[in-house]
Amino acid sequence: MKEVKKTVGSPVLVVLLGVFLLSLGGCGGSDNVAENGPVTNPYLSASLYGITHFDSSQSDSTPYGPPRGTFSVDPARQPISYGGPVNIITLASTNPVYMWGVGTDRVSYIRNGDDAWVETAHIDAPAYVAPGLGPISGTDHKLVGEMVFEGETSGDVDQILRSYYDENYAYRIRNGAYSVVDRDNVLYANFGPGVYAFALTDPADPSAGIRILRRIDDIRTIQGEDLPEGTTVSLFGLSMTYDGFLVVIFSNGVAVIDRNLDPATAQFVSFGADETVTNSIAVDEENGLYIASNKFMRKLVWTGTTLSEREVDGAWISAYDAPSDAVPPLVKFGTGTGSTPTLMGFGSDPDKLVVITDGEKRMKLVAFWRDQIPEGFVQKPGTASRRIAGQIQVTCGLTPQPEWIQSEQSVVVRGYGAFVVNNIPGNVATMGAVNKILDVAVMGPIFDAPSGVERFRWDAESKEWKSVWARPDVSSTSMVPVNSRSSNMALVNGYTREDGWEVTGMDWDTGETVHRTVFGKKNFGNGAYAILQYLPNGDLLFNSLVGPYRVRYDQ
Repeated sequence: MKEVKKTVGSPVLVVLLGVFLLSLGGCGGSDNVAENGPVTNPYLSASLYGITHFDSSQSDSTPYGPPRGTFSVDPARQPISYGGPVNIITLASTNPVYMWGVGTDRVSYIRNGDDAWVETAHIDAPAYVAPGLGPISGTDHKLVGEMVFEGETSGDVDQILRSYYDENYAYRIRNGAYSVVDRDNVLYANFGPGVYAFALTDPADPSAGIRILRRIDDIRTIQGEDLPEGTTVSLFGLSMTYDGFLVVIFSNGVAVIDRNLDPATAQFVSFGADETVTNSIAVDEENGLYIASNKFMRKLVWTGTTLSEREVDGAWISAYDAPSDAVPPLVKFGTGTGSTPTLMGFGSDPDKLVVITDGEKRMKLVAFWRDQIPEGFVQKPGTASRRIAGQIQVTCGLTPQPEWIQSEQSVVVRGYGAFVVNNIPGNVATMGAVNKILDVAVMGPIFDAPSGVERFRWDAESKEWKSVWARPDVSSTSMVPVNSRSSNMALVNGYTREDGWEVTGMDWDTGETVHRTVFGKKNFGNGAYAILQYLPNGDLLFNSLVGPYRVRYDQ
């Protein structure tokens, strides 16, 4: 590998990480399929970044990416739009010169044209799930971003977060978790129990501000009067059908509603009383909706008038391995899969699949037949259902195998290639019970960071998964990993004691480290539950704990 060194916003040069690569099975990098992609949803603001996880299939794959080499970046010197704590994604506007920013405390409209990154307007979050969770100043975000948590205790950090984000800061975590922008440049996001449609006050002048165009302050009301008394319902996110209806994901089911947010148009399907959903949903071009609870993987079908569970309409349900006693110690939101389902196989591809990681303590990568199960297909030994096309143990090359190998992230998919990360540290006994924001603030700086990633491919001839490579030495704390097609990389955000926070890029075919963006130990480098993004010129759009900022590599 050619060594490249460069400094961005700092005089300090860093040396490339020595590559530690574990090849498994000599599978090489060929995924044996033309890289057909999902059909573009015509009701999204753009074919890319119009929705969390990038597209309706939830691929986490982008055509853009960074150059190869090592880059030292002072994140405090990058242009930023403050928000949070936690900023899941910066979404595409219908105007490519702008993007929507969604943080747990606000919605922003940011100018990104001509290499700019300037917040043009913002509106404070309109609802909260606990008293006292008001707006947060940019100054407070900046101060938290500049802090270094190494040398502190978990209790110290908890007090810091309480002082800047108030006593109930942990309740902010689900605000804006999964959002979507439609073709009319209306942003839909959840805050507290409500769903809100945000629009520019004056589309011709974004600086005039952002307004709430439509709202349902308590979306739970669309579930109907037969909701059992005392039922606890959480709102987890939003998606869009291919005919322009809003999909609302609850902890206990899923609904489809007109984008005008008229409750009379809503249709709701509830799941079992002992089931919980903690992730979003994938949607195909025929309006198949793929959603996983902590017990079952489901396909529902939106017919245009009805949200159907009927097999005759193409719907199905399948169990997968998700022991109820496999309660994750941190990071993950409950038992079962930590993955938003991801679609795999499009167009002329021979196999159409939907993939997740399961709920075993040491997770498996699981593929389900998306449509009709192939004639003559025999259920594979050890699988919970004939609907499961194949599954494989995830090891991440870790030796010895730890008690936990689990992820809160969706599976990254490119062609028939898949990439997964481990988010649970090897030693969690010292951390104790903490809230999710505190979890991702202290992993790395105070407690051991998790390590281990693995790349797989689906073999359409043998109908089975194969491991391509694993990296037990690579850290991925809590940020959603991505694939860059132009740079041919898998990219993660992690922490090392030597260099602090960084983005690590590994060659998609070989697993070799070919890119590092080293941020150092300030909290600006923590991507807490967010997702990596890249812009058409290769700039990094880093959705940090305290707001999205832009990093240029050509300076």
